[in-house]
Amino acid sequence: MNTKFDLGNIDKGIVYVKPILVADLPDDMREKAGDLLELFAVHNASGEQLALVANRKLAFHLARENDMQPVTLH
Repeated sequence: MNTKFDLGNIDKGIVYVKPILVADLPDDMREKAGDLLELFAVHNASGEQLALVANRKLAFHLARENDMQPVTLH
C-alpha cells in the first residue's frame, strides 16, 4: 500500500456530541434548562463548544444541518 492520505484535513467537519449534567452548569444556565437533568454539548475538533441543546437527537440534527459529521464522545 503506497496510497497517500491527507491526514491534515481528517477532522474537518467532525463535531463531537457529549452529555452534560445540568447540575454541573453555572447557575444562570441551570435556570434556563428548566426541569432537564441532562443537556448535550456539540464541540468542534479543537474542543470549542458550539452548541448546547436539549437532547442527543437534536444535537445530531443540528450538526448535520450545518454539514458536519457528528460523533458521540463519552
